[in-house]
Amino acid sequence: MGVWELIVTAIGLSMDAFAVAVCKGLSLRNLRWRQCAVVGLYFGAFQAVMPLIGYFLGVQFREYITSVDHWIAFVLLALIGAKMLHEAISGGEEAGSNDASLSFRAMLPLAVATSIDALAVGVTFAFLRVQIVPAVSSIGVITFALSFAGVKIGNVFGDRFQKKAEICGGVILILIGAKILLEHLGILG
Repeated sequence: MGVWELIVTAIGLSMDAFAVAVCKGLSLRNLRWRQCAVVGLYFGAFQAVMPLIGYFLGVQFREYITSVDHWIAFVLLALIGAKMLHEAISGGEEAGSNDASLSFRAMLPLAVATSIDALAVGVTFAFLRVQIVPAVSSIGVITFALSFAGVKIGNVFGDRFQKKAEICGGVILILIGAKILLEHLGILG
């Protein structure tokens, strides 16, 4: 997986967190930069840790399934992308995302919920033999930046961008999964 693919994957994974950050921004009054940073840190940290966990789980099973790893990567990314699309189109929303609280109790479930997808992507990273430190660092930093911006955008512009961000993230993940599959099948060079 090249640098650009990694960046695009990180952006795709961060779209759930971005959408929830937009909702947080909607609910926060008298927004301060510190609040943007808190949301960004929660989402960025969990988006970095979850693929790391998935990677180590995937490494344990890599030798048994290398002949079908590209299919696993495609299916996982396609399912995650389809789930994001379905939630965006059907109006699904993360529980508690309109709550203005930034307490550990309020943020932990949101950070975990928005990073479950990253756990599955971490498993695919193991099969694809991705260098994990740059991968999780990129995911964490990009998610932090987009979540930070999402809080501000939500506070200023409202919920116009939430659905579009989730649709964009879903499409990106499906396309990356298809590219991985097509490369392994020899269709793409």
